[in-house]
Amino acid sequence: MSPASENQPLRKRCFDPVIDRNTRLLILGSLPGDKSLAAQQYYGNRQNKFWELLGAVLNVDLRSLGYDERLAALLGRGVGLWDVIAEAERVGSLDSAISNASHNPLAGLVEALPNLLAIGFNGGTAARLGRKQLQASAACPLLIDLPSSSPAHTMGFESKLKVWRQLSDYLP
Repeated sequence: MSPASENQPLRKRCFDPVIDRNTRLLILGSLPGDKSLAAQQYYGNRQNKFWELLGAVLNVDLRSLGYDERLAALLGRGVGLWDVIAEAERVGSLDSAISNASHNPLAGLVEALPNLLAIGFNGGTAARLGRKQLQASAACPLLIDLPSSSPAHTMGFESKLKVWRQLSDYLP
């Protein structure tokens, strides 16, 4: 990212996918926020409830693990991570501020994951853009819209978790 004033959009890029041949469930976000990009970690904002929500689904305290251990725990349970947007311009971290986006090749990824059963979209932007990309894919698995784990999505944790728990149906 190049230096810019606080009100100038920066071109921001997603992280590499966290997947392997055993991925059964893929969770797709929109694009990492500023705190995640600064930490170079998926869901690096401590206020984001992703690790708590998914930890409750997996029955593992993911937040207490180091980042590499978290990712290993996900892969060990057949869960992969990536983002719908490859890169975009955005001031701040809100999805509503995303512009000039380019998208990740989701259909190709789906075809390369032989054990994939379902995709969970973390939030409305990921669901809207991801569904649009995958609608023509013959290999498209079950698509699940999840309430965003972001602190900007003000639904309470227990209400979010009630929806996120359905992901356990696609895990070993």
